[in-house]
Amino acid sequence: MVGRIKNGLLRLMSPALTGRLRAWRTRHLVARVVEHTYGNERLKVYLADPLSQAWYDEDWSELPEVATLRQSRLHPGAKVFDIGAHQGVVALMIAREVGPRGLVVAVAPSPHNISAAAKNRELNMMPQIELVQAAVSNQPGTLIFNEGINGNGQLDDGSGTGERFAVEAVTIDGLADRFGMPDVVFIDVEGAEFLALAGASRVIASGADFFVEVHVGCGLEKLGGSLDEVLSHFPEDRFSLLARASADAEFRPLARIDRLTRDRFFLIARPR
Repeated sequence: MVGRIKNGLLRLMSPALTGRLRAWRTRHLVARVVEHTYGNERLKVYLADPLSQAWYDEDWSELPEVATLRQSRLHPGAKVFDIGAHQGVVALMIAREVGPRGLVVAVAPSPHNISAAAKNRELNMMPQIELVQAAVSNQPGTLIFNEGINGNGQLDDGSGTGERFAVEAVTIDGLADRFGMPDVVFIDVEGAEFLALAGASRVIASGADFFVEVHVGCGLEKLGGSLDEVLSHFPEDRFSLLARASADAEFRPLARIDRLTRDRFFLIARPR
């Protein structure tokens, strides 16, 4: 009887309201704090939803991009932009690298993820992490974001899937105006990396190191971008390019024609 009443009430609700209710129930069923080794450090992480539980409720090996960039501009006192920071776990790892005199600007569009990232910052006492709720694009303004039930999502591609909401858009150059020029920029924005780079011309010219998750075949083209557009920001005469696939433990030089780029891959661009 109770089940029939509940199902009847759900049918009376709008799809958007029903989706928000299910998302709330899903997130709050798993919310808890765990402690694991992430890279070389023990960190506490607030698991805010099933996706964060799947991603973060285990020990992590050191990220190859952190190990590689440590040889260049990722050092104590550095300033780092973490674009597409999700719930701040990678930002915590980067904050360990830059130390208390450094700064990590962690940017994410979802209020749910920013809230979880704030909890993670407090749990680990890392005030050097600055949180910004925004989407990063090629120009400032307002964008529509599609958020899934687990808090992950991407810019609206016209399909209207997920919970849609308006979010402030900022550029990487705009973030540099606000926080100062970064030493390193991490970008993981589910296919919108071509837009993020288009709004980063001054930061690219400044000599910052870039790490970019390039979503070939899983979001990049759907949002209107291309691999050539991403790579055009890092000409070979000015940048040394390294790459790895998801399963690779190390980066290697990116060849002019490279089978690695047929699928999603990770790119590091360092000024020569």
